[in-house]
Amino acid sequence: MLAKFILQLRKRHNLSQEFLASEICISRPTYMQIERGERDLTITEAEKLASIFGIPFDDFRRGKDSSIIAGIEKKMKSNIKKHEIRISIPQKNLNKFKEVLLYLLSKVGGKSNVGEAVIYKLLYFIDFDYYEKFEEQLVGATYIKNYYGPTPIEFKAVVDDMIKSEEVIKVEGKYFNYPQRKYLAVRRPNLNILTGREIEHIDDVLARLSDKNAKEMENYSHEDIPWKSAENGKPLSYESVFYRDEHYSVRNYEDEL
Repeated sequence: MLAKFILQLRKRHNLSQEFLASEICISRPTYMQIERGERDLTITEAEKLASIFGIPFDDFRRGKDSSIIAGIEKKMKSNIKKHEIRISIPQKNLNKFKEVLLYLLSKVGGKSNVGEAVIYKLLYFIDFDYYEKFEEQLVGATYIKNYYGPTPIEFKAVVDDMIKSEEVIKVEGKYFNYPQRKYLAVRRPNLNILTGREIEHIDDVLARLSDKNAKEMENYSHEDIPWKSAENGKPLSYESVFYRDEHYSVRNYEDEL
């Protein structure tokens, strides 16, 4: 039943009824009718909710949550008792993902504005800006287009593993009137995993963007070509960075002429 599915998604993402009601432009009592199965969604409302939860529209209307498992597989080896996470794109580097995240948290994780939503966008700009500058992948995570901006689909699996291994801790709270999920580094990043060029690049991105709140980062990311050119619920293309305008481009192409 779609109503139950929406309720489960809202609770999983730690969102309030008031927040979702405002996002799809209805009152909270009307939204409550949707979760009770007393009112059907319009197509526009359903599309907005699908984008908010980062689920392709066709999957959303069928009550299928593909946001967590997309691109990530868990398999059990017969002779090993622990689960092993496999990322399907070979360019990805899970160790580097962890160290970049730990470095980011060690630098700006304590700021009141830096919750999960801001972290998503910082990782996105770290990855995509680096690709534009050097035509190489730093982490190379896969980012999908959802309502709030680019979302790294590997994040949940990686962070859950880091929480279990006591490398980070998760803190639930609020930023003004909005629910906020923060992550704090327990151990220091292993900088041997990162090159000097990569560290300098990450520092540049953090200096430029880490003071923005979640809404500001959302609006900023929505005007970047990789997000604008992608379909809802689909991956953003790294190659699209070469079509950025002057407000987002981080590469001086004139020097290469």
